[in-house]
Amino acid sequence: MGNIILFAIVAAVFYYVFKSYSKYEEFSKESLKNFSISHESLRRSELGIFVALVAKVAKADGRVDALEAELIGNMFDDISAVFPQPQKTKEILKDIFNEEKSRSDNTNALAQQLAYATRRNPAMQEQFIGFLIQLAFADGEVSKDEEDILALIAEAMEFDPNKYHKIFDTFEQMLKNQTPKTNIEDAYKILGVSSSDDMSTIKKAYRKLVREYHPDIIKSQGKDEAYMKEATKKTQEINAAYEMIKKAKG
Repeated sequence: MGNIILFAIVAAVFYYVFKSYSKYEEFSKESLKNFSISHESLRRSELGIFVALVAKVAKADGRVDALEAELIGNMFDDISAVFPQPQKTKEILKDIFNEEKSRSDNTNALAQQLAYATRRNPAMQEQFIGFLIQLAFADGEVSKDEEDILALIAEAMEFDPNKYHKIFDTFEQMLKNQTPKTNIEDAYKILGVSSSDDMSTIKKAYRKLVREYHPDIIKSQGKDEAYMKEATKKTQEINAAYEMIKKAKG
């Protein structure tokens, strides 16, 4: 059973990175067609442990903001799609996330478990760490609590400090170089909506843009590093515009 779970998680994670390649998607679904999904099997797997750590980072500053929720929701959608029961898989992932987001006593243990489970796959470890760092930067700032929990996870996983700081510094530099939009008219233009639109319409436009510009999705389509950086900046810009409009419509 352990080997089946390992393959399932590897297939799901790499589907998320390379999902634009339809042959890989077909191969993954065929390989997993007899996989039995359960809360316990997913919770013990690399994926379940990772989702638990995503919950820790997302809630580290005391709240899960709109863009963080969108990024996590997109991740759930993409990974669940490779399993034979995608809706059931997604619901279990959401349950694990909700169970873990209010706990703070097991972060170190979870990170050590993830490190052990992925010890033969450094590329997967790097992807996991990269997503966690990206998530922390999603709302345009990284709190001390978020920075502390990221450092704790990286240390517990014995992740290469040089690689960790390179990923972190890349996002930090992009954040410093970002020019915030303070004009409400600019915010409406960024989302492609009008001031007369209701929040339901505006939210749909926001979610569509987040899906389009989400950096991991852009990367999976074979774009280069410069495009990745631009996509990340665009994602932050979209979020800032959405938050400004929400406050304006109060």
